[in-house]
Amino acid sequence: MIDLKSFGDLSTLDLGAFAPKPTSFSEGQVEASSELWASVDGLMKIGVWECTPGRFSADRTKSSEICHVLSGSATVVGKQGTDARRIGAGDLLVLPLGWEGEWTIHEQLRKTYVITRKA
Repeated sequence: MIDLKSFGDLSTLDLGAFAPKPTSFSEGQVEASSELWASVDGLMKIGVWECTPGRFSADRTKSSEICHVLSGSATVVGKQGTDARRIGAGDLLVLPLGWEGEWTIHEQLRKTYVITRKA
């Protein structure tokens, strides 16, 4: 049986306790997340993530990610310093398979994410 899932207002979803961001370059930067759904094979995950201002590295060499920003703002830039994008509430960002770079969060940011991992 296929189980249909739906979720309410993700802008107010309790994400639990914030913890230090492991890939942060900024002292005191913390994050929280809540996984809402994962495929049976573990290749796709959907959830909500929030992070405080600061700068951190991101690696999508083994997965791709689609982000929909619910609140806050950030600048995302590729590893070579190319393709800088300023994003904010309402924006959709696609980090394709193989992308590496950095995020600089200007205002505490909350986003939904869909991560698809290579088999």
